Amino acid sequence: MDKNGEYRFLKACRGEPVDCTPVWFMRQAGRYMKEYRDLKAKYSFLEMCRTPELATEVTLQPLDVLGVDAAIIFADILLPLEPMGTGLEFTAGDGPSIPRPVRTRQDVENLRPVNSEEQLGYVGDAIKLVRKEIAGKLPLIGFSGAPFTLSSYMVEGGKSKEFTTTKLMMYQEPETWNLLMDKVVDVLVDYLKMQVKAGAQALQIFDSWVGCLNPGDYERYILPHTKRVFEGLKECGVPVINFSTGTSSMLPLVHQSGGDVMGFDWRIHLDDARRQIGLDTPVQGNLDPNILFAPIPVIREKVLDILKRAEGRPGHIFNLGHGILQHTPVDHVKAVVDMVHEYRHG
Repeated sequence: MDKNGEYRFLKACRGEPVDCTPVWFMRQAGRYMKEYRDLKAKYSFLEMCRTPELATEVTLQPLDVLGVDAAIIFADILLPLEPMGTGLEFTAGDGPSIPRPVRTRQDVENLRPVNSEEQLGYVGDAIKLVRKEIAGKLPLIGFSGAPFTLSSYMVEGGKSKEFTTTKLMMYQEPETWNLLMDKVVDVLVDYLKMQVKAGAQALQIFDSWVGCLNPGDYERYILPHTKRVFEGLKECGVPVINFSTGTSSMLPLVHQSGGDVMGFDWRIHLDDARRQIGLDTPVQGNLDPNILFAPIPVIREKVLDILKRAEGRPGHIFNLGHGILQHTPVDHVKAVVDMVHEYRHG
């Protein structure tokens, strides 16, 4: 809350002046916290995602410890894939895998529509529980993956470095690719609307893998579909953050796809990014997560550099350029929150 009793995070999303820069972190609830590891010793990752009480507990874990300006619901970007029919598994050390990857036209046609209220309602239930716990204290962010990132997981069958199978579908079977993206977009819009209905006060769409594309392919194969997600959410009336990684070479194109706030990684200076997308566009970011392992004086130098590059303009939300890494010292994360809150431009 700012001194006027309003959420400074939501004000910054709207590009309004705030008493100090708001800050939250992607993956602020996660493996770097002992409380999370203790819970993870008892339950699998998917069990925690699918059990509203556990997801609520994890969501709340970092809030008082860190003093951040927003909570983000504990879930995973891949949860919608299971009801679509691909299956979803998590293996310790290997991450997510998709047992039935989507490789052919028939595979795409076999994908099922999803009723988010019924099949992903546990996320909505967790949102309702968290809202009860933090009412009047902090706003709650809901989220999903972006169409390309979800589709690439489905085609590759899990994580990928080269995305060769995904790109070949785009190039060789563009009609199949467009059908896949259309189906994913329909699911995502329904899923995100459900989260808002349950009580999410802002949304973030993660395009974690789209940086593997060149600008021309992004414009042709991705932008129209991502744009449809943002357009489908306009009636929700909550700010939506468009976050992507590896997109420094095409931020104006990513900006065209939509969103109220642009989030980007550490591979571009904040002020350079703003000049590309418009100085009045609210932005989020963009500290390299690895810097959180550095000595406190180094962290302070890097944090202050970003805050100075914000130039005191309204509409800056401090965050990392991606999620908090495992083994990150909790006291370093807390120190960043204090540095951001204490900073005053000029």
